[in-house]
Amino acid sequence: MEKIIISDTTCLILLSKLGVLDLLRSLFSTVTITPEVGREFGEELPDWILVESVTNQQQLSVLRLIVDEGEASAIALGLEKPNSLLIMDERKGRKLAQDLGIQTIGTLAILLEGKKAGFIASLRPLIDQIDQSNFRVSQDLLNAILVKGGEPPIL
Repeated sequence: MEKIIISDTTCLILLSKLGVLDLLRSLFSTVTITPEVGREFGEELPDWILVESVTNQQQLSVLRLIVDEGEASAIALGLEKPNSLLIMDERKGRKLAQDLGIQTIGTLAILLEGKKAGFIASLRPLIDQIDQSNFRVSQDLLNAILVKGGEPPIL
């Protein structure tokens, strides 16, 4: 059974700013988001991004008490979809999703997978853009991704 890929907003925004949103399609063919994530993203969605609403509104309401609306809806959808992989970067949301049994991956790991699969020639230009953006990530994590991708770390 193929994994159902669900994305939170941050991944879409960051990959769009980097000009590599299509990397998700290259790696996964389709990605599913919730209407809440679509509103937070605020751009026109490509046809390979599917929008699906959460069925269990009560569960969604409870999750909204813990994390923001987009994260809550993505986690709720992940709970409704067995065999899902949730792309989420925010630490609190990832921990909650993992505690609920949802497998997670972050945007930087997506970039690394893109490099390993040959869809990205070099991580360094993308990592440099991330380092100059308002995306909060430690220098150590950026360096770890570069090294795992076979590239020299940032000095």
